[in-house]
Amino acid sequence: MIHVLAALAGLALTIPVPARAESARPLESVSSQPESAEAEDGMIRSAAAMRVADWIAASGDNGSLPYIIIDKKAASLFLFNAKGKPLGKAPVLIGVAVGDDATPGVGSKNLAEIGPAEKTTPAGRFLAKYGLAAGKQRVLWVDYATSVALHPIPKGASRKERRRQRMLSPTPDDNRITFGCINVPMALYNKGVRPLFQKKGGYVYVLPDTKPLEDVFPRLRVQAFTNGGAH
Repeated sequence: MIHVLAALAGLALTIPVPARAESARPLESVSSQPESAEAEDGMIRSAAAMRVADWIAASGDNGSLPYIIIDKKAASLFLFNAKGKPLGKAPVLIGVAVGDDATPGVGSKNLAEIGPAEKTTPAGRFLAKYGLAAGKQRVLWVDYATSVALHPIPKGASRKERRRQRMLSPTPDDNRITFGCINVPMALYNKGVRPLFQKKGGYVYVLPDTKPLEDVFPRLRVQAFTNGGAH
């Protein structure tokens, strides 16, 4: 077994993770020292994700609630507490189709009725809260209207989809497999997401595939203007 150390809810937790090839993308921990999203351990690597993280921290856009940033292009999740402290990073699985908007009415369709082009994980800023899904399973609803939730890989997922192998693969190229929901590692979900979000919820920021970042998060324009005016 490989043990991954993660600082969650102010405690140092040891999370066991099944052994895998060295080339696989592991669950990563974040040092408890740096408070900035630009932590020296390289928690956030994409410029878009770092920009959104810096904006949230500087503006308090999360409203004193914990938050998650989903970088769809990197198929990665970044978890923060209510004060903006980075707590962990993990690979995720997202919708099959590239796109940033949910098809109108998709939330009311049965899974069998959803076509390949409709299986998108919409981009945007969502107030996520826990609620019941099919089978009375509690999930973190990212966008209830379009049936997009954040949860571990479903137990009933087809083996042919190889979701676990896709999640642990070296690159994000094969991480598009869901109907639109965001699948996350069980360890991070149980030890980090659920304890932080189960009482009051929190925000989930889903970065776009194709849209300009400012179109998805208009308040970024205000940040850019403010920063520009300081020079």
